Amino acid sequence: MTEILVQDTVADGIPGARRVVEHPAWPELKNAVEAVRPWQSADGSIAFDAEGAPTRATAEATVDRMINAVEVLAPLLPHDAAYYRALVADLRKWVASGFVVPDFLDSLLAFQPAQQRADGLQHLVVFPMYTQNGNPDRNFEAVVLRMVWPEWLSELERTRYDNPLFLGITFEDFTAGYDTHSAVLFPETIAVREAPERFSWGGIFCDREAARFRRVTEASVDILGLELPDDIRAMVSDQKRCQDAFVLWDMVHDRTHSHGDLPFDPFMIKQRQPFWMYGLEELRCDLTAFKEAVKLESEGNTHGRDVQYAVLFDRMFRFPVSGDRNRNYDGLGGQLLFAYLHKHDVVRWTDNTLKIDWERAPQVTNQLCAEIEDLYRAGIDRPKLVHWFAAYDLVSTYLAPHPGSRWAKGPDALDLSLPPRKLVDDVLPDEFPLSMFYEALAKKLKNVIASTKGITAASAERVSA
Repeated sequence: MTEILVQDTVADGIPGARRVVEHPAWPELKNAVEAVRPWQSADGSIAFDAEGAPTRATAEATVDRMINAVEVLAPLLPHDAAYYRALVADLRKWVASGFVVPDFLDSLLAFQPAQQRADGLQHLVVFPMYTQNGNPDRNFEAVVLRMVWPEWLSELERTRYDNPLFLGITFEDFTAGYDTHSAVLFPETIAVREAPERFSWGGIFCDREAARFRRVTEASVDILGLELPDDIRAMVSDQKRCQDAFVLWDMVHDRTHSHGDLPFDPFMIKQRQPFWMYGLEELRCDLTAFKEAVKLESEGNTHGRDVQYAVLFDRMFRFPVSGDRNRNYDGLGGQLLFAYLHKHDVVRWTDNTLKIDWERAPQVTNQLCAEIEDLYRAGIDRPKLVHWFAAYDLVSTYLAPHPGSRWAKGPDALDLSLPPRKLVDDVLPDEFPLSMFYEALAKKLKNVIASTKGITAASAERVSA
């Protein structure tokens, strides 16, 4: 291995931390990973008899390039030394196995970024993994990222919103699986021989979320003729403020999955449910973050109001028109929020212009959160199928079901002799179709949504410039 001397510099407040992406070994690593990715099957293995497959010698040489680059870059990141040792060992084991389905459990267990949450701290991550809302296959990815952990956020986590596994992160650079709509780094996406008993971290790229939010919100405001208050208009135009809003929103959202009156635990226990149940759970977590943001604003926290409108605008403008219509539970939650606010006269579409009652928006949004919380609280006393129908009733009060829906016709339209999981087959892929308003908005935002693929704060600024 050829060692390259690292000059001490200061990067974003971290002494002695030369930017990994400026080191000549980073493009070497990135190019080697990009060479391996197309050779891999969906499960991460390499089939040497497949069309376009490399020779075994070529594959071995390319992985050696990955290993060499990791070993050169590792001294820049001494806080992850145990991970890089395990990563190199896992890469060598993959080669020795004949490039079968990769198993990177040892390096996953060695990577513990939540144990040292320092603002600006760099990490280089290399794993065979799928990227949520990105690449569905377990191909190798390499990503350089930085922690977002300012003192004000650390203080809130320590004193109010305990979430020891949460990572706010930003992109420095990445391989093709992140040149997508993916904005998360989750350990459960990584190829391993068995899942760990519990995962010890989860990362949200707040720079991508903020840049995407800004682009879609600005286009939506223009299309809909919405007049924004001066402070909210200033927030939407400010990447730093939006990143701060998203990292706080995500931290509160993430912990809410295990807090509150929970009749079920939808993401920790493997179970099959109608997709509106997942839609309500995600919306509950977002509205809990909204409710907490209202409290923070009342206490003088400068981020409270920003979080409220990040939640409202992202949920109302981007979520319903992003992704396909096949059990799109995030889209459903956005549709429900808009319909609820519309029914309660907080939003109005009049004279081809959207108007929002800014004074009543927090109160009525919290009211929807309370309705979902009441549903959950009552759920503990209900059989599963009864609870599913109660949730359906809540959603269908505000959103019109598909006219062909069997669930909309009630229990008598279903074969109740079947176990509940089988009745999920009767749920339509688009059980609650888009309204005419959203159909029109989706057409006008289609190109804007597509343009956010792979977006980062830096790329967003280059386009706006």
